[in-house]
Amino acid sequence: MENLIETFHLDLRLIIAQVINFAIVFSVLYWFAFKPLAKVMSERSDKIAKSLDDAKKVEEKLSETQAEFNKVIIQAKKQANLILEKAASDADAKKQAEIKRVKEEVGAIINQEKQKMQAEKAATLKEIKKEVADLVMAAVEKVICEKMDEKKDREMIKKMIK
Repeated sequence: MENLIETFHLDLRLIIAQVINFAIVFSVLYWFAFKPLAKVMSERSDKIAKSLDDAKKVEEKLSETQAEFNKVIIQAKKQANLILEKAASDADAKKQAEIKRVKEEVGAIINQEKQKMQAEKAATLKEIKKEVADLVMAAVEKVICEKMDEKKDREMIKKMIK
């Protein structure tokens, strides 16, 4: 070993001093640089892991919420369709009832008008009969009062026509 020391010109005191300097520098760096840096890196790794876990939880919750949302939308669409169908059937029933009521009203109005027309017709016929009877009576009175000849007969016919 001495050959090696002489060959490479190594000084044992210098090597020990360098080992002690290395140990001091290593200790200072370890305690003031590496240890705080390792702590910060560990905390950061923990924060990143926690953030990833939270992101997974949020994503799962989002997918659950989306599934619930889709179920609620489907249910709402079904209810809306039922409401629309009910409204359509109610509207149809009201329409049919209204048509029936209007037909009954129209029938009643037509019957009333027919009765009025028949009453007016009867009154008119009665009046015409009365006038004709009066005319016949007047004509008969004139005929009876005067002796009719052909000339007077024509004159009376002309008067009656006028």
